[in-house]
Amino acid sequence: MKSHTEYLTFNLPARMAFENITPKIEAIVRASGVQEGLVLVNAMHITASVFINDDEPGLHGDYKKWLENLAPFDASPQRYAHNRTGEDNADAHMKRQIMGREVVVAITKGQLDVGPWEQIFYGEFDGRRDKRVLVKVIGE
Repeated sequence: MKSHTEYLTFNLPARMAFENITPKIEAIVRASGVQEGLVLVNAMHITASVFINDDEPGLHGDYKKWLENLAPFDASPQRYAHNRTGEDNADAHMKRQIMGREVVVAITKGQLDVGPWEQIFYGEFDGRRDKRVLVKVIGE
């Protein structure tokens, strides 16, 4: 069995944003030489996410609105106990929990085996600093 590991670094300028990383993951899978296996893609920061969905701007806007309604940004320590530690990003931790930490995608014949509209996204909920994503490919 082969394994191949790479790290991607993101520094998105917005507090909350989504970036389609599918082409980057496809390139890493190709570079790995794995024809049949799995790729794990996970955010290595507790205020960022990796998820799969449609690459449609209206949906991304809906996600932002929905997440902000569920866990609104509020830097004050009155709303969130976490912010009493000197942080201001409790909402980002909650948004990450909802959107998830990672995805695992099958590799078939050297390509990502995804549905017709499925794309892999990096989700940022406390931007403006470097954050890493692990990409681990395993298989034959």
